[in-house]
Amino acid sequence: MTVVLRVVSLVPSLTEAVALSAPGTLVGATDWCSHPGALDVVRVGGTKNPKTDRVLGLSPDLVIANEEENREPDLRALREAGVEVLVTEVRNVPQAFRELERVLRACGAPARPRWLDEAEEAWSRLRPPERRTTAVVPVWRRPWMVLGRDTFAGDVLARLGVDHLYAAHADRYPRVPVEELRAAAPGVVVLPDEPYRFTADDGPEAFAGLPCALVSGRHLTWYGPSLSEAPQVLGEALRAAARR
Repeated sequence: MTVVLRVVSLVPSLTEAVALSAPGTLVGATDWCSHPGALDVVRVGGTKNPKTDRVLGLSPDLVIANEEENREPDLRALREAGVEVLVTEVRNVPQAFRELERVLRACGAPARPRWLDEAEEAWSRLRPPERRTTAVVPVWRRPWMVLGRDTFAGDVLARLGVDHLYAAHADRYPRVPVEELRAAAPGVVVLPDEPYRFTADDGPEAFAGLPCALVSGRHLTWYGPSLSEAPQVLGEALRAAARR
């Protein structure tokens, strides 16, 4: 008899991966877990402030988390209550694939999902870019924060020919005044729609005279089924910005 685990996910991209690959396993997810759209599970709060009592009330066999998205005090509280917590670390694309395999095995996925093969193929057949450009990549405003060192999104962009200018910064998400960002004169300003929701009317106006690429945060920062589409979706957005 197959035993179906009870899993709570505190990471949106992992929620999508598990929901598609081990149906019926998830019993809880965060309020920010938006994919798949029809996901019907108990919501347990945000990634940074999960309601641990609600998680425990679901009697999970496993909670899946991420060292960047979730806070250690919350994960410690779950462990101290006797819950197994699997914590992922994802700083680049190859590591994302390894961690996804580990998570899906732990959640009892019956087989390696097709979308994972397709995602690995999409990235392995990516051709070296004909030319490279530089970027600043804001992830928040008020205050302005950008991608810094050692980030998954930074590695994604680098593989697409975009070298962000704060990759060597001491902080992973440094606060940088917008005047300094403009003065850095990047080849493109990459504006994702999450965690801050940059839009055509909120973001580009701060970088007058610089090309801005509005991109899908799900394709830039999520490691899950969206990885199979990310090279094409992000590449198109970056090329469109270069033509403006």
